[in-house]
Amino acid sequence: MHRILRSTAVALVVCATLVVLAATAQAAPTGARLGGSLPSWARAGALQAPAGASAPVSFHVYLGWRHDGSAVALARAVSDPASARYGRFLSPAQFRSRFAPSAAEVAAVRAWLVSQGFSVTSVPANNLYVAASGTVAQAEAAFKVRLNVYRVRGVELRSPAAALTIPASLAHIVSGVVGLSQSLTHPLSSRIIAPPPAGFRNGTPMSQYWGEVPAKDQPPAYGAVQPYAVQGYTPKQFREAYGVARAIAHGNDGRGVTVAVIDAYAAPTIVYDVNRYSHDNGVPRFARGQFRQIWAPGLATEPAQGDEQDWYGEETLDIEAVHGMAPGARIVYYGALTSQDSDMDAALNWVVDHHVAQIVSNSYGDLGEDLPADQVKAERAIFIQAAIEGIGLYFSSGDDGDEIADLGYRTTDSPASSPWVTAVGGTSLGVGAHDNYLFETGWGTTKSTLTDGAWSPALPGDYLYGSGGGTSQLFREPWYQYPVVPSAISHYFSPTKAGRAVPDVAMDGDPTTGMLEGETQTWLDGSVSYRTYRIGGTSVSCPLFAGLMALADQRARHAHGFVNPLLYWLAGTRAYRDIVDPHTADGSPLTMAAVRVDYANGENTADGTIVSLRTLNQTGTLHTVAGYDDVTGMGSPRGAYFLAALSQPWRFLHRR
Repeated sequence: MHRILRSTAVALVVCATLVVLAATAQAAPTGARLGGSLPSWARAGALQAPAGASAPVSFHVYLGWRHDGSAVALARAVSDPASARYGRFLSPAQFRSRFAPSAAEVAAVRAWLVSQGFSVTSVPANNLYVAASGTVAQAEAAFKVRLNVYRVRGVELRSPAAALTIPASLAHIVSGVVGLSQSLTHPLSSRIIAPPPAGFRNGTPMSQYWGEVPAKDQPPAYGAVQPYAVQGYTPKQFREAYGVARAIAHGNDGRGVTVAVIDAYAAPTIVYDVNRYSHDNGVPRFARGQFRQIWAPGLATEPAQGDEQDWYGEETLDIEAVHGMAPGARIVYYGALTSQDSDMDAALNWVVDHHVAQIVSNSYGDLGEDLPADQVKAERAIFIQAAIEGIGLYFSSGDDGDEIADLGYRTTDSPASSPWVTAVGGTSLGVGAHDNYLFETGWGTTKSTLTDGAWSPALPGDYLYGSGGGTSQLFREPWYQYPVVPSAISHYFSPTKAGRAVPDVAMDGDPTTGMLEGETQTWLDGSVSYRTYRIGGTSVSCPLFAGLMALADQRARHAHGFVNPLLYWLAGTRAYRDIVDPHTADGSPLTMAAVRVDYANGENTADGTIVSLRTLNQTGTLHTVAGYDDVTGMGSPRGAYFLAALSQPWRFLHRR
């Protein structure tokens, strides 16, 4: 997934990582303090310098929903199959009428911002926030706080040094301020269209399907010759393996359903790339009007450093995955102007508040859950509106397993850990010679490199990446997870407080068994051309599942909306394949691995190759077990059974 989360090896984006820190002490100003506006990483030890007084800032002042408790109750009722209100969604206009902040409240916030010298740049139709821009000096004066630059994980980020202060008269209106503290992401300064990203090709040999080419010329591992990694599964292989090829062939291809994809920036070659990829892999090209690429409106424009080219690959992957799984669905891409959290949230709010789609795929997230409370509240408000309007939000669960390797402590990632979104985890998928399903393990990969004729470090090697999962310490266990989630997982951190478990479901995400992606790239000789390569991460898992949900919505002839209550209602049925540790035919534990060849320069053999062994199912403190687990959730969807279950769940439950 894009980190605002991404590993270069997985071709994912670098997440908005937030580390633990304490606030710099300041004299208590007058007015109402916003305790949730300070990120924990803004500690004195990370301080670099005061922010430049004339530097631009842009931010969102969030107002929150009227009758918030009623909104939450309604979101639960319309999403719960056991409720009489199930499926009785509101339109955006109906939602705004009942829950949006009033025009008078917006006017009060706007008037104060203007009085402080800010320019009010936009207010969305649902009045959720007032967007404003100005300078650091204006922000420091208005919010009675100092803005500093801190060094966080090698990147310099701006943040308030203490809690913000607003006029007491606005305390009952304002729920938080998002954007004065920057995210650990890769934002851009403007809508400059960058050249295609640097070229990348997978090294050879490769297998077209799992086990096709044994690596007989490499040292064996785990007592056997291991196969060369696959070249990347095609849409046909995914459809057959996940059991939806027949449904698609008979017209259950997602037609009549709209899927939105949200990332940052906008790839200039996206239409050519997806159509070329589709043509080469037996998928219909986009029909007229089937795809739109749109810059999300009303977003921040303050200068910041970033690399939009990484996001081009993310966008291309997401759209090719959705289109490959649901070739009849309409796809709308909304690109945030930057990859700052505030801009990504604004893009999502636009999609939700205008009901652009009934399914939204989000292959991005923050590293861990250490976020300012104001941001958490802002995102929750958007998620609640989506549920009430019947919009399903799908987020990648993360690509670093339990995050211990990155952060030094066990945590889930956000926003996937929110109880109001569907978190999609990753598996390692084996597809056979006839595009048949062979196996799935939990995605957790370790790596050993061929050195002097042997694998080093000793097998299974060093942890590389894996499906994000675990137990949230930010969110309590939602009603729909009890009693499906074992107590050992929900109470992992506390015997008295149950936490939200992640993920909910899973599909292929391991780069060793990854997806074939096609993209226009820039090569070492300066030429630009289209090539394919293998890619992985829960950035593959999430759009694959979103595409599958488009098939489910079409078959059911209605939007499923926030689908988690229904997904957990179906736990233990044939709708899922339960992912457990692999075993041999006689029941002995089986360790699976593949050999991977990479070009040292990412493109050709000029600088040599690197040979490594990738061992599967190495998931750290997370474990694949029978039933729900914190690597794959309830498992992967079982094709036709899954579609039937979501279409007629009441009948399907009798066939447990």
